[in-house]
Amino acid sequence: MQRVAIHDGLFTDDGHLLGAHCPDCRRWHFPADADCPYCSGERCETKALSDTATLWLFTGVRNRPPGYLGELPFGFGVVELPEGLRLITRLTEADPAALRFGMAMRLAIVPSHVDEEGREVLTYAFAPDEGTR
Repeated sequence: MQRVAIHDGLFTDDGHLLGAHCPDCRRWHFPADADCPYCSGERCETKALSDTATLWLFTGVRNRPPGYLGELPFGFGVVELPEGLRLITRLTEADPAALRFGMAMRLAIVPSHVDEEGREVLTYAFAPDEGTR
């Protein structure tokens, strides 16, 4: 089955999210864009972000949100990357009892759904880092 990214420019083929760093205000943003959302600088550089994070908030989702085509249930939360970015993201763990504040997480590129052309659509999520459980 052919695989495609849910949106071009979100992550690399080797499994890193693509963010941007502003040389003017020295802040990171995601998704990557040449313009800085913080200071309006126009020279932001696209760079691969860390594939590790810390879990800040989390819940389990059991009902299908509008437009969502993926599997149920799924986890949903906020993670913080070492770069200082906090991302609202899907989590691979759907059971809140298996998650805890401050838990180490690792980026995972995971299937979202199969599109109308029969292709597997890939997205990103964060999974508990098994090495630190």
